[in-house]
Amino acid sequence: MGLLEGHPGSGTKIAYDLWSSLITFSTPNWKNYINGGLFKANIDTIQCINQKEYEPSILKLNSGEMAPELLPNRMIKEILTKIPQSSISLSYPHPQGLLALRQTLCDYLQKKGIAVSPEEILITSGTLQALQLISVCIVPPRSIVYVESPSYLKSLRIFQSAGARLEGVPMDKDGIMPWMINSQTQQHTPSILYSIPTFQNPTGIVMTEERRLELLKFCQSHRLPIVEDDVFSDLWLESPPPEPLKAHDENGNVLYVGSCSKTFAPGLRVGWIIGPESVIKRLADIKMQHDYGTSSISQIVLAESMRSNLYMDYLSWLRKKLIIRRNYMLSILDQHFSHLATWEKPRGSFFIYLRLKYNVPTDKIFKQALNENILICPGYIYDFYEKPSIRLSYAYASFSQMEEALLKLSKIIAAYVDLTRPR
Repeated sequence: MGLLEGHPGSGTKIAYDLWSSLITFSTPNWKNYINGGLFKANIDTIQCINQKEYEPSILKLNSGEMAPELLPNRMIKEILTKIPQSSISLSYPHPQGLLALRQTLCDYLQKKGIAVSPEEILITSGTLQALQLISVCIVPPRSIVYVESPSYLKSLRIFQSAGARLEGVPMDKDGIMPWMINSQTQQHTPSILYSIPTFQNPTGIVMTEERRLELLKFCQSHRLPIVEDDVFSDLWLESPPPEPLKAHDENGNVLYVGSCSKTFAPGLRVGWIIGPESVIKRLADIKMQHDYGTSSISQIVLAESMRSNLYMDYLSWLRKKLIIRRNYMLSILDQHFSHLATWEKPRGSFFIYLRLKYNVPTDKIFKQALNENILICPGYIYDFYEKPSIRLSYAYASFSQMEEALLKLSKIIAAYVDLTRPR
């Protein structure tokens, strides 16, 4: 092995040169380990957005959360001071979540037309964990996940990391068109449908009640499970939307996903999955392998806010603030974007989806806007096809920031429009 060396008359010694080279430690090739992991990295644009949005100088027209002044900080402080010490548990919670929160959610969901028991509810660490649990527990490898085109799920890599393939399904003004699903492929390949029927992300489309019933009938007849993402439905502005798909689900065909991240406080990290008890037990077992339970304090705060009606009072106040913000952004768009794009007046949520009138490079627009300290969500992170579009948020930026950022953005887009026009 070359570790020892011997010479006549001088005995046997350690071969110091070779020994020192053997004991010299080197750093593992972490690149091989990183690239070898099962979970896929976000696309470069998403990684850039995730990093840049925490810089204080950035004008955030991308954000899926509310401005700090809209969050219920005072209310949460009041709730924490009123909760009896005996009600606060610092132990590990039940695998499905605190019973008090699950019971409160039953009453909350009943108002949406969803009849459910605590045993059919799993509390998760936000909606993202709910989707991740579904991706590893419910969706077999090499299966198809049908999604609206465009779709929020396209901006994530959760299901792809589990070995599934996303397939876009077209929408019209009434929502997803289920008859466009390739039924032959669906019959021979394990499949599931992911949908945001209410204030669809990124388009803001609200699926009509007739289309919801049609979608349910199609999926039931084709034995196609549905994951219904309903995180935005409480953020209606002038009038409530139709009842969720889950409210009409009589056969346990729908897994219903909700959260308080968009409506109350993203930092609480509380979400939920509603489904058949056997499915919930399976998901709860896997969740315990992930994190051993969602924060008890967060669950207690949300349960108390819902039980005391503070949650609904806050939503009434929040809607008025969001209407003002939405209308302000619409007024700026009318002034500076009418020749560049089309859009619909959103009926809820945070977003306005711009469909650009010209075939301009939104990847370059994204980078140039970033150079101006403006952060946007280009449409290609959501869509399966090249359709120049931009998702804007009116929930985070101040009024002055909105005006400054949109004026700069309009000039950036207009410069590319001039390049596309024939001279």
